[in-house]
Amino acid sequence: MRQPAPGGRPEKDRSGAGSGAAISIRGVGKEYVGDGGRVRALLPTDLEIRPGEFVVLLGPSGCGKTTLLRMLGGLITPTEGSIVIGDRPLFAEGDTEPSRDALGSLGFVFQQATLLPWRRIWKNIALPLEVKRVSRKERRRRAAELAEMVGLAAFLDHYPRALSGGMQQRVAIARALIHNPSILLMDEPFGALDAMTRDRMNVMLQELWLETGKTVVLVTHSISEAVYLADRIVLLSQRPGRIQDVVEVDFPRPRPLEITKAPRFGEIAHHLREQLGEA
Repeated sequence: MRQPAPGGRPEKDRSGAGSGAAISIRGVGKEYVGDGGRVRALLPTDLEIRPGEFVVLLGPSGCGKTTLLRMLGGLITPTEGSIVIGDRPLFAEGDTEPSRDALGSLGFVFQQATLLPWRRIWKNIALPLEVKRVSRKERRRRAAELAEMVGLAAFLDHYPRALSGGMQQRVAIARALIHNPSILLMDEPFGALDAMTRDRMNVMLQELWLETGKTVVLVTHSISEAVYLADRIVLLSQRPGRIQDVVEVDFPRPRPLEITKAPRFGEIAHHLREQLGEA
């Protein structure tokens, strides 16, 4: 992969200076209505995410972090507030369906890879382009390019059953990037993997982020994963969720796994555990 610029950053400016926010969340809340009445999942929330920033949403189960991520992805309609992707509202006023223009800037990676078992790996990666009727030759070229990025160039013609869980999630990440979105939303993509595989996937994801300059918003339950990957950690409280704390993580990039043993890493992790009531 391409080496980052001096100081651990690629040439792409991640500061957001001179440009608008990648994502603007303004007073966004969510309330569900069911047989048992109304349940408030997320209190009105404000947050701005800069272009090229890696933001992690962290919090206890049921705090609303996945609800927030799914609202950012247009999968759930907010009860209140607005979401702006770049300069485009994700939901027009009064609409329950997201804007196709705004959705074009987004890629989504779910907890499970959800690959189609009867399709070869390159065809799974290229599925979004097939839906758009892109030529087979171009689909194959783009799938091969992304497979190379995620370390799966040798598996393009295999079926999903031949791949481990971690490799299948690499396919899912490549598929989410196939239409070249500027923003990648990730909902606990490595939660089901064993510890060693999860570490390798975190290293791979950091490298991919450094190479592409995408804006990434990732949901996790893992404090160590959050501290290793994030520029900023947005900590949500118990339900109904609200932003309890925002923690800047300023370790230089790229970050080796050994950084998890550094005293400052432990201090940040301890602070987060205290906030979560786990210390």
